[in-house]
Amino acid sequence: MVLYEYPFNESIRTMLRLEHLFDRLGALVARETALDHHFALVTLFEILDVASRADLKSDLLKELEKHKAQFNGYRGSAGIDEARLDEVIARIDGAFQRLNAMSGKTGAALTANDWLMSIRSRISIPGGTCEFDLPAYYHWQQLLPVRRRKDIMQWAQSLMPLAEALQVLLGLLRDTGSPHKVAATAGQFQQSLPSGRAYQLLRMRLDPSLGLIPEITGHRLMVSIRLMRQDDEGRLKLAAEDTAFELTLCT
Repeated sequence: MVLYEYPFNESIRTMLRLEHLFDRLGALVARETALDHHFALVTLFEILDVASRADLKSDLLKELEKHKAQFNGYRGSAGIDEARLDEVIARIDGAFQRLNAMSGKTGAALTANDWLMSIRSRISIPGGTCEFDLPAYYHWQQLLPVRRRKDIMQWAQSLMPLAEALQVLLGLLRDTGSPHKVAATAGQFQQSLPSGRAYQLLRMRLDPSLGLIPEITGHRLMVSIRLMRQDDEGRLKLAAEDTAFELTLCT
């Protein structure tokens, strides 16, 4: 089953984008070739671009604090596994402490590195990182993979508290949803959302063998999904058949 996620607000949208970039960075750093490590740096700079929003760190700290208070409120309740509760609170608290300990603007240690910033200034130019433009960067690309990997991990280290906070918060959000089976009629599905609940994330799982692509739209009162099929020229057309899929709404 292929998982698709759709955020209902800008805060979750930013968090999902950053999670996607951190996942990509981890996958690229683990590889061996200079080309993979070049795109690892591209990804690192993309993380800086997204994470540079001034209020991102404070927003994440507030969310962690809110979750900690919520879970502390469960103490002493019937049916609560206290050991599991302590484990979750410890994860939240650890993520909060490490993110709060980050000094200055997110990524400040990287933006202070003139060599990295010289690459960043040219990396968006088509062919702008050729050996005659950036000979020092070309030299770095000739180093052994283990050396390049060590450098990238060192540069990314200052962003790891941010990645940890995202992992904790998105994990807690996803755990709030309960999957259930629904069906799209002639390729279309709509569901009203109760006004008393603030849904933040939609998750759907779809059988890849069906060859369908979901177009998801939604807001606090309604969610709509259109299941599309791509023709030989790449154009998307609404699927005519009824289709079952798994839907999860997370608060």
